[in-house]
Order: sequence, then structure tokens, then C-alpha cells
Amino acid sequence: MATPPAFSDIAKAANDVSVQALGVEPRTDASQLLNKDFYHTQAANIEVKSTAPNGVAFNVKGKSTHESATSASLEAKYNDAPSGILFSKLSFLLQSPAPFYQNCFHHMIFLQPGSASLLMFYCRSGLTITQTWTTANSLDTKIELDNKLAKGVKAELLTNYLPATQAYGAKTNLYFKQPNIHGRVFLDLLKGPVATVDATVGHEGFLVGAEAGYDVQKAAITRYSAAVGYTQPVYSAAVTATNNLSVFAASYYHKVNSEVEAGAKATWDSKAGNNVGLEVATKYRLDPMSFAKAKVNDRGIASVAYNVLLRPGFQLGLGASFDTQKLNESSHKVGAHFQFTG
Repeated sequence: MATPPAFSDIAKAANDVSVQALGVEPRTDASQLLNKDFYHTQAANIEVKSTAPNGVAFNVKGKSTHESATSASLEAKYNDAPSGILFSKLSFLLQSPAPFYQNCFHHMIFLQPGSASLLMFYCRSGLTITQTWTTANSLDTKIELDNKLAKGVKAELLTNYLPATQAYGAKTNLYFKQPNIHGRVFLDLLKGPVATVDATVGHEGFLVGAEAGYDVQKAAITRYSAAVGYTQPVYSAAVTATNNLSVFAASYYHKVNSEVEAGAKATWDSKAGNNVGLEVATKYRLDPMSFAKAKVNDRGIASVAYNVLLRPGFQLGLGASFDTQKLNESSHKVGAHFQFTG
């Protein structure tokens, strides 16, 4: 079996449900069908992506809420793809250095009677660096190292700095992926420290996962959750218990055919009463470049969305939501999403 999804993705899509290149779309599940690509949540949303010749990827995002608040961010991402290539070497030895030195990532100076040598090595390490600056004057940096410490291991360092208040934060994440198992560790270095650990085990379509939060300073478990799921190529189902096993959710997804998808989700908060929340959604692919979605919940809120790839590099999304119990009131929402890729 391939690597199972992370714990947070057991009831969520393993792949993106939005428009892929020329309409080629991977499978999704109920959570993505219910939550993704409904554009009424923001009055307007714009995203511009581009890649420089040296491989640096830029992503500019801006949004305006229905309360007229605006925000934006500028992101730059650079991937120093691993190569193992020797960058430079200056040697005064009469013989070449030993072969095992070729993988070093530093410089070395050798002093021996009658000879001296300076060796400079540069082996591209495979680091990915992402820096983001937002209109809230927050500087965020993420450094990733994937499959270099060990096979299936990914390490991340995330920092946050607010120049106006001189506040800062630091977190480290560790991911471990192998056939039939997916584990993660999130550690907030400056708050607590607080660690969150989760793991998912999969076998022949069955998934079992658990999550726990731990306060290192207090030496106490702060929260815990569990989930089970079953996934097949055309359908999936999952049951989750979060918030210390007090909020229960069951979801189901079915890809009826190449054009139609359907899904539903029921949620019950055992601390809030006996009421069960229900959402039902469907998606219909109109053609290889466009699709429409609709959903309705138990409170009578109906939402519709339309997404179209107008031309390569330009994607348009339109959405609206209506309170069917208050059609004569101004509680309805509309939104638009523009995405440009260069």
C-alpha cells in the first residue's frame, strides 16, 4: 500500500479537487467536495503566480471580505534541488582527495609536513525556502528539507517575526512517511514548548489515526483525537472524534462517474446538545475546462459555485450563498476568485 494520508486528511481530500492541467483531475473525498471551491466566503479574491528563470516561485494573494476588510501577502519560494555536484576545488596536494570527500558540504584545510591544501566543497542540499510578507506586517519564513535526513523523513523550520511589536515565534515540524504509516510531530519552541503528535496506519484501504497534544512544561496531555476511514478508488468514508473525543463527524464521498461527484457530512457536538449538523454537496463537470458545485446544510444555507479555465493561466471562480429561510433579507453573499499563473 502507498503512504496513507496524514491524520488531518483522513476525512479530507488526498488530492486537490480544483481544476488541474487541462481538466485532468485526481480523486477527492467528502471534505474537499463540501469545503473547497465555494467562493462566496470572500467578496473578492485574487491570486497571481509566476516563476522566475532561476526557479524562484512568486505568489501574490489579495482578498476582500464581506465586512470590507482587505489583506494581502507576497510569497517567494526557492527550491535548491539536490545535485551532489562539486562546486569548486583548490588543492596544492600532489594527489587528489579521497573519493568520500566529494559529498561534503563545507571547506577543509589540510596541513601536513611539506604540503598544504584548501578544499572547498558545495553539494546542493535540497533545501526549500519560502518567505512571506503580509499586509499585517508579518514576516514568515519556512525552511524545508525533504528526504535528506533519511528516506521518507521531512523536516521543517518555521519562523514568524512582527517588526512593529518585536514579537517572534519559532516552530519545527517533522514528517515520517513509509508504506502503511504516516507520522507527524509539530513542536512550538517558544510556547510551552507544546508538541502535537499524530499518526495514521493504513492497510488495504482501511485507515486508523490518532492525535495528541502535549505541554512539555506542564508534562500533561492537552488534547486528543481519533479517526477511522475506508477509501477506494471511487468512494471513501470516515468517522472522526475531535476535541477530546467530544465532537463526532461522519463523512461519505462517491464519484458516481467521470462527471458527477456527491458527498455528505454529519457532525454532532456532544457538549452542545442533541442537534446534528448535516451538509450535502454535489459537483458536476460541465466540460474539461469548467465545473459547477452546489451544497445545502440543515440550517437552510444553500451555496453554488462555478469554476472555469478561461485560457491557460487564467482561472475564474464565481460563487453565491443564500439563506433559504430568509430570502427577503440581505443575508445572502456573492464572491469572485481570480487566479493568474505565469
